Amino acid sequence: MPKALKLSLLAISVLLIVFVFLGGFLPGGVRAGSDASAYQQMEVYSEVLQYIQNDYVVTPNIPDVTTGALHGLLEGLDPDSGYLTASEFKLYQSRESESKAQIGVHISKRYGYATVVSVVPGSPADHAGIVDGDVIEEIGNQSTRVMPLQLIQMSLDGQPGSTLHFSVIEPTSATPDAMTLTRSTTDYPALHVDEYENSSILYLKPYDLTQNRVDDMLTKLRHVQATGKQKVLLDLRDVTGGDMNSAVELANAFLKSGTIATLEGQTYPKQAWTADPKNFVTSAPLMVLVNHGTSGPAEIVAAALKENKRAQLVGDRTFGAGSVQKQIPLPDGAMLFLSVAKYHAPDGEAIQDKAVTPNVMVAANSGFGLQTPASPHGLVTVPTPPGAAKASPAPPAAAQPDDQLNKALELLKQDKAA
Repeated sequence: MPKALKLSLLAISVLLIVFVFLGGFLPGGVRAGSDASAYQQMEVYSEVLQYIQNDYVVTPNIPDVTTGALHGLLEGLDPDSGYLTASEFKLYQSRESESKAQIGVHISKRYGYATVVSVVPGSPADHAGIVDGDVIEEIGNQSTRVMPLQLIQMSLDGQPGSTLHFSVIEPTSATPDAMTLTRSTTDYPALHVDEYENSSILYLKPYDLTQNRVDDMLTKLRHVQATGKQKVLLDLRDVTGGDMNSAVELANAFLKSGTIATLEGQTYPKQAWTADPKNFVTSAPLMVLVNHGTSGPAEIVAAALKENKRAQLVGDRTFGAGSVQKQIPLPDGAMLFLSVAKYHAPDGEAIQDKAVTPNVMVAANSGFGLQTPASPHGLVTVPTPPGAAKASPAPPAAAQPDDQLNKALELLKQDKAA
């Protein structure tokens, strides 16, 4: 490659990084503020590129180097920001209109790799024993370390019945396990309802926070308020899916007043959600279960109830997710996915940065599947029809104790909920 061409590519790559970082390609521009330090960093980047260009063991492919730098630049901001090259974005667009199936995992990026946030009960991933915290190291033959989150999500999707080849590393293992699963369309289970302590505690386990799921819970909560005889245990463990409006509605059902959440960004118009007394449903004593799989809308609910001192949270620290992305097209056909705002808890902390810490920390006991709902106690029974022969009972399975659930029940029995 001629030296002049090499230098041209070098200059172009440096300019591209400068424009993206300082807002040169962004509609309306992004203020540089006191960005002398940013320009200094660009000088450092330019110098590093020159060393790579001149002294690397082989002649480098500068466009590939620049693409890698842009991937790292966006991923260094937060897990949801990303950069897709023109070819990657074209593929991304072509997949958006296709019918999709998946293996049933919610993922984010942590420590550079795709990490399982939660698993859909009854999904192929659930049947395969994948749990939250597992790391998807490779999809196909490509390391998730070099894939932006948008490409990872696209790669997990596919036609119903198609197969997905990937490798998984459990948190307690250093050796990846190769897996092949068949994609399918898997729906979330219905709202799980149970009762404890002679029906004095109503247990509600949603698997996502959609409008239909919240409507089901509101029906139950109105009955609680009308009778005045029950306390409520809300299990938000491994609840990841849903939407902001439904989360706000659920939090408001327990709150007469107070801030539920805010959404803020450097140039994003600030939004705030406050409890509306007209949407308040019940003042029943309340306890909330959370864990590392509690993410997104469920974290909004948990943070609002904790910070307004309406409920105690029991369990593990939540995952930490909650941002709004803007798609910004670049002149060469590439696409920038940039986080422009983050959801904040009532105390002002960004949930994605700090997550939500329970009032009462209780680690999940070893062997307890976090994606599995709490075992029913007493309510779910099927009476034997008159005259029918009773089947021989199957030997009971060795149930793992649920320490988090038991602690929440203990506190509710003592009436220590807010």
